[in-house]
Amino acid sequence: MNTLHDNTRPNRITDLVALKKQGASVTCRTEFEILPVDFQHRDNPFQAFIFLCRYTGEIDEEAYGFRKCYARGCPNNLCPHVSQAVMIANRYLQKDYHKLERAGIAIDRQLFSLEEMTVKFEGYQETHGPLLAIHDYITMAKEGSAVSVTPELEFVPAVEHFANHQQQMIFLMVDFAITCLGTIHHYERCLACYPLDREKEEKREKMDIANQRLRLLYREFDAASVAYQEVFFKA
Repeated sequence: MNTLHDNTRPNRITDLVALKKQGASVTCRTEFEILPVDFQHRDNPFQAFIFLCRYTGEIDEEAYGFRKCYARGCPNNLCPHVSQAVMIANRYLQKDYHKLERAGIAIDRQLFSLEEMTVKFEGYQETHGPLLAIHDYITMAKEGSAVSVTPELEFVPAVEHFANHQQQMIFLMVDFAITCLGTIHHYERCLACYPLDREKEEKREKMDIANQRLRLLYREFDAASVAYQEVFFKA
C-alpha cells in the first residue's frame, strides 16, 4: 500500500483525476452538507446557506477526504438566492462528476436537494430573473458577445452551524463583476475555506488551492477572448 504524502494528498477534483492518470487506484464517494453560516461581510452581517460536498475514498487503499463548496445562498440581496444556489451547486457538481467519470473514476451521481426552501421561494426566479453562472458568460463570449470581468477577492469570516457545535471559518471568496450586453452583473464563488483556529497551518495551502482554481478560470477566459484583470490571493 502506498503512502500519501502531503504533496500528493488530494484537495481537489483535479488532484483525483491526475492521480488516476498516473496509474493510482482511486475510489470516490460523496456526502452532502447544507450548513447555515453567519457571514461578516465588511459591515454587513448576514446568514446564508453553503452547499458543501465532502469527497472521501481510497487512493491505492489509503483513505483521503476533502470538501468543496459549490454555492452560497441566502433569502436577501447579499448573495445568490437559496433557490438559485441549489441549481448553481448542481450544475458545478455535475461538471465535476463528468471530469471524474471521464478519468475512469466511478461516482454515484447524487445531487443537492433543498425541497422545502425551493418550494418556499417558488416564483422568485420569475420575479427576479435567472442568475447566470460564470460559465454562461464564457459561452456568450465564445458566441461573439463582448464580455469583461473584474474579480474582487476577499477573506470573509463566518461561523458554520452544525448540530452540536459551531466552527469559525475563513472563506476565500471571489466576486466577479461581469460587463456584458451593456450591463454589469455580479457572480460570486467560494474558492476555498479553512477553520480560523487552524489559520497558521492551513491558510497558505488554501490560498494555493484558490489560486489554482483562479488560474483554470483565467485559461478559460483566454480561450473565449474574455477581457479580465488577473488577480490572485496573497497573504
